[in-house]
Amino acid sequence: MGTSKYSPEFRADAVALYRATPGGSYASVAKDLGVNHETLRVWVRDAEQAARPGAGEASAMEKENRQLRARVKELEREILRRAAKYFAGETSW
Repeated sequence: MGTSKYSPEFRADAVALYRATPGGSYASVAKDLGVNHETLRVWVRDAEQAARPGAGEASAMEKENRQLRARVKELEREILRRAAKYFAGETSW
């Protein structure tokens, strides 16, 4: 991923502005700020997730789960490679 061109302060201010605008849509607030409406929507969603109690713990667990799943896939491939090598040596056609 590339570097962000918006600072964390700008993002926080944009989220606060969206929340403080009664009846404001993502598109209208984003247009006023000069950002894409989808970008603003993602910022608001991320801010809501970060505000949930235990969000840091959950994201840490999710990260660990992703790493463990990747390791399991790596080990499965290694087992299959070794099995293929073993059976290729055992076969005498």
